[in-house]
Amino acid sequence: MKYEYETQTESPRNDVFDWFERKGSFRRLMPPWEVAEEVRADETLENGAQRIFRFPMGPIKMTWVAEHLGYEPPEKFEDVMKKGPFRSWHHVHRFVEKDGGTVVHDEVEYKLPMGILGRIFGSRNVRNRLNRMFRARELRLIRDLQRHSDFKHLPRKRILLAGSSGLIGRQLAAFLDTGGHEIWRLVRRAPKDGQNEIQWTPSEGIIDASSLEGFDIVIHLGGAGIGDRRWTKARMALIEKSRTESTELLARTLADLSQKPDVFLVSSAIGWYGDRGDETLTEESQPGSGFLPDTCLAWEASAEFARKAGIRTIHARTGVVLDASGGALEKMLLPAKMGAGGPIGFGRQWFSWISMDDQIYAMHHLVMSSETEGAYNITSPEPLQQKHFAKALGRVLRRPAFMPTPPLAIWFLYGKMGVALTTESQRVIPTRLLETGYKFQHQDAESALRDALGKWKNRN
Repeated sequence: MKYEYETQTESPRNDVFDWFERKGSFRRLMPPWEVAEEVRADETLENGAQRIFRFPMGPIKMTWVAEHLGYEPPEKFEDVMKKGPFRSWHHVHRFVEKDGGTVVHDEVEYKLPMGILGRIFGSRNVRNRLNRMFRARELRLIRDLQRHSDFKHLPRKRILLAGSSGLIGRQLAAFLDTGGHEIWRLVRRAPKDGQNEIQWTPSEGIIDASSLEGFDIVIHLGGAGIGDRRWTKARMALIEKSRTESTELLARTLADLSQKPDVFLVSSAIGWYGDRGDETLTEESQPGSGFLPDTCLAWEASAEFARKAGIRTIHARTGVVLDASGGALEKMLLPAKMGAGGPIGFGRQWFSWISMDDQIYAMHHLVMSSETEGAYNITSPEPLQQKHFAKALGRVLRRPAFMPTPPLAIWFLYGKMGVALTTESQRVIPTRLLETGYKFQHQDAESALRDALGKWKNRN
């Protein structure tokens, strides 16, 4: 069986091929709704190199081993499945110059398992999955290339990233890598051989300062998960300490370096504003009161040592990140698919969201723009009330979205954590981000959800 797909880009062929050849392309090309675990990704596409990942197939995890061949830069490369769900899989990637840009031509020849039964019962499903997958790849490729080109005039950066294993960190690290930047990771385990990793233990104040010399950019996304489990007193203490202790350790260390970074970006959250009803909130708004505002205030204050040392310091106040593989959206999907994804409570609370791509593009924009400093709201310019978000998700999934979830049920299931994250109202506007000239990829929630879930109105 044969499948073909063409993607037209405006970028030069060498730039497009280079994007594919970088290690981060593996994750960026993975459809956002696929929960895949990267096992191995070799540094090159040369003959014999491999990329291995695991993905769920029903109740089991399937391993896919792809081996590269036919390496002819910048014209083509190929990969064959050495292990996986198909009887055979041979994928040829061709790069053709056209109209000042590049056409990426994908040609896949494959055989389904189970012979004629596989063809009868599986061929349509496979083709539909391939259509969705390559559409997602097309969108990611075109957008990533454009965002990198915005700062192509600047030299590539040496970047240190803490929190690279988290939901945002995985995508941010991959995107920065595809832009040709040198990515290093701060990890809390022993560094792996041959990897750009530096070990630290923030809870004990342990970090090798000499290993941090000479980075251009330091990004800190770490901290215990806010929505992972119920908030006990111990959990709440951990949420705050994991953020403030690690940020202060990094800020103090960076401040004392002889070769300081140009910029230090620290993740924060719109929890800084607290529960504010219908009030429109910008970066000039006063902080709220309660656990989350207090945590965010202490979190941001922990970076002061870096700022006072002359390092350009940015606080990225992130909203609800829409990603199908984790976070809030993943938790919403099961009830929504069952027709129980209606408004929470009365649904009047404001829901300030951001697509995953805009999350990482905005962070990239802020660290690469020399005049940015201070707090920035990383949210869509079009927040909406929760009942309207529920309706948008229902339209995308083609499911009803009218059955409300009582606040008491939220409290019973998730406790204080659930109430704070689902019923509190924050109508946040990214005023300062817009003033920098940042152009949003997704302004309305429905388009963001369709991209995140592969549910476009007009499919190939």
